[in-house]
Amino acid sequence: MTTVSPHAPWSNALHLPHDPRAPHIARTTLRAALAGHGMTDRLDTAELLASELITNAYRHSHGPAMLRLRHMDGGWLRISVWDTNPTIPAPFNRPPGALRAVPTHPTADSDTGRGLLLVQLCADNWGGYPLGDDLFGRGGKLLWCELAPPPDFAHAA
Repeated sequence: MTTVSPHAPWSNALHLPHDPRAPHIARTTLRAALAGHGMTDRLDTAELLASELITNAYRHSHGPAMLRLRHMDGGWLRISVWDTNPTIPAPFNRPPGALRAVPTHPTADSDTGRGLLLVQLCADNWGGYPLGDDLFGRGGKLLWCELAPPPDFAHAA
């Protein structure tokens, strides 16, 4: 028996410690959440994007992180990652349309530097903003990306 419309907005959050296993835990949780909501059409891309954002949080901050999945009105899926480092990395430090023409390319022998480029190329929208210190001293930043609904979403709703 279905009690909730499969297209109703929803949100899930996962708190992660600063741990090298965080990207794997985030991928596993994301796959379960999206499959549970019947969103297998965007599963592989969403998994890649979340993994890159969580890996970036682990590599460039020294505290915990949080992954949030949000299915929004109109069928959009937002993936956001909070971490404790307040520095917004390029290209997320510019408006989404500003970057498309000038991505930063790693050299052929670089071991790193491709994650946020993948997010930029695979997401339909993205951005980031610093978070001021709040009452609990969390601060840091939030990087997010969005996936558009599949072409047949409007017909399914």
